Amino acid sequence: MKIEVLTLPVADVDRASRFYTAQVGFTLDVDYRPTPDYQVVQLTPPGSATSVQFGVGLTGATPGSVRSTYLVVDDIEATYRELSSRGVEMTPLRHKTPGADWHGDYSPGLDPGRRSYATFTGFTDPDGNTWVIQEVR
Repeated sequence: MKIEVLTLPVADVDRASRFYTAQVGFTLDVDYRPTPDYQVVQLTPPGSATSVQFGVGLTGATPGSVRSTYLVVDDIEATYRELSSRGVEMTPLRHKTPGADWHGDYSPGLDPGRRSYATFTGFTDPDGNTWVIQEVR
């Protein structure tokens, strides 16, 4: 089994499409609207095998209700700079507080050892769906 597509609830399909393509850099795969009551827009993050979709008539979920969908990158500093330069409001870089057992605490900035799975940032789309970006080196 594999995850092929995740559905995001959005209020404005055109606004969401512009945000994810122009600002976040996802590739537009499909924009299909056979009737006024049904539209599917599917986009894929660069390098990902999993896509996201949103549209009209796809879900009854409240727009902006999806939380903490993860994007994994190999250089979080470069991703942070790139997305910020495109106008995406990023959360500050943070890393897991070092210790033998991690208890959910974070410190500002990059992980000092640039350990995989230790540094994070994120953003919120125009509807309020949240994304976490995690560095895996």
